[in-house]
Amino acid sequence: MRPEVGVSPGTVPVCYGGGKLKAVERRMKVAEVVLRCLSCAFGVIAAALVGSDTQVREFFSVEKKARFTDMKALVFLVVANGIAAGYSLLMVVRSVVSMMKGSVLFNKALAWAIFSCDQVVAYLTLAAAAAAAQAAELSEFGQPELQWMKVCNLYQKFCTQSGGGMASAFLVSFCMVAVSSMSAFNLFRLYGKNKGKSSGNL
Repeated sequence: MRPEVGVSPGTVPVCYGGGKLKAVERRMKVAEVVLRCLSCAFGVIAAALVGSDTQVREFFSVEKKARFTDMKALVFLVVANGIAAGYSLLMVVRSVVSMMKGSVLFNKALAWAIFSCDQVVAYLTLAAAAAAAQAAELSEFGQPELQWMKVCNLYQKFCTQSGGGMASAFLVSFCMVAVSSMSAFNLFRLYGKNKGKSSGNL
């Protein structure tokens, strides 16, 4: 097989021997697209549920409105899931275009960029979900030692809707963790002992 003309040094051919390996590769690509689509959908749901969550209560003729902006953890959750949804949508488009083209070359720099971005988004969404869960626990049960009262007794609708958003946020983080594992595999296989070799005599 003659070397490809015009291929940069950072690009290596990824070839697979046998139909089984090609089928596995195809399934991995489909699974990645599905996970990114789920991450995008759940991210939109989480941001929409928490971002639109409000409830008004009246205390001694004074109205008090609860918003997600009253808790920094919920603001972080909305922003993180908005970022995850937008990023996942972009990556779905990239993955679909790549599948339609049937590319067999994969650039190491691009692989590193995708891996790094997936890792950042996965950690970001997981941190946001964990912070929101901690705030939700305090709102639900309070902290008697510090004389912090239970807020959810007063704003049940607000807490219920926020809880649905947090559940979606955890699903986003789980999807992103799975996706980042796949991108890690896609990256480090380029450094395998068979890189640059074609097993199909293309």
